[in-house]
Amino acid sequence: MVEKKVEKDSNEESVATISFKKSTLWKVATFVFAGLFVISLFTGGFGFDGLSFGGTGNVVGGGGAPTVNTGGNGNIQLSLTNADPLLGDKDAEITIVEFSDFQCPFCARAYSGSLAEFRNSEYFKSGQVNLVFKHFPLNSIHPQAQKAAEASECANRQGKFWEYHDVLFENQQALDIASLKKYAANLKLDTAKFNKCLDGGEAAAKVNKDLAEASAAGGRGTPYFVLVNKDGETQAISGAVPYTNFESAIQALM
Repeated sequence: MVEKKVEKDSNEESVATISFKKSTLWKVATFVFAGLFVISLFTGGFGFDGLSFGGTGNVVGGGGAPTVNTGGNGNIQLSLTNADPLLGDKDAEITIVEFSDFQCPFCARAYSGSLAEFRNSEYFKSGQVNLVFKHFPLNSIHPQAQKAAEASECANRQGKFWEYHDVLFENQQALDIASLKKYAANLKLDTAKFNKCLDGGEAAAKVNKDLAEASAAGGRGTPYFVLVNKDGETQAISGAVPYTNFESAIQALM
């Protein structure tokens, strides 16, 4: 209800005033805010740009949209030495350098998928293409990856890198120190030497060197691959991609 009354001031001029009951004011205010809320649903809100609800966060690791760099981005600088585990013909025309993490589920997917196909391919069997493994442990999200990488290098010192590598990927849910030592024993390694190497962090420098090189080579997640030919031309592949992606990259480097 709105009441209206006319009063006279000292100069006898008419002044109109309007008064509202409190209950009426609340009804009006409620109506106004309800209207604004409805409007906000169609206009994106009230402009609180500094507030964010939800979001995707930062994702580290493979499994996003796979990418293949097929030239135009410059050659990637790599350092390959006899200390790097190599599978296949050392004189191959093309080398696939794999930067990987033993605790990464996408790396395990690549191991059992595209890389398994590669090992059975004519490129590999004929000695045209080989595979080099480098470590890329994502320690912030895979707390067991560093020691697993070191353990594989301790096995490498006894000539059993690839056998140990396969065991780690096939037992990815058990990468604690006790399990790492058990795998060494199962492979008939000299466990005294292996345990000394692992417990003393003797292979940490090699793993850390590979990690730094992965970042320098453009790796932003795992698995990450760089293919390089004898002329130093490179192709980069990121993610657990199908084997056909490797075929395309290999053919581009021939």
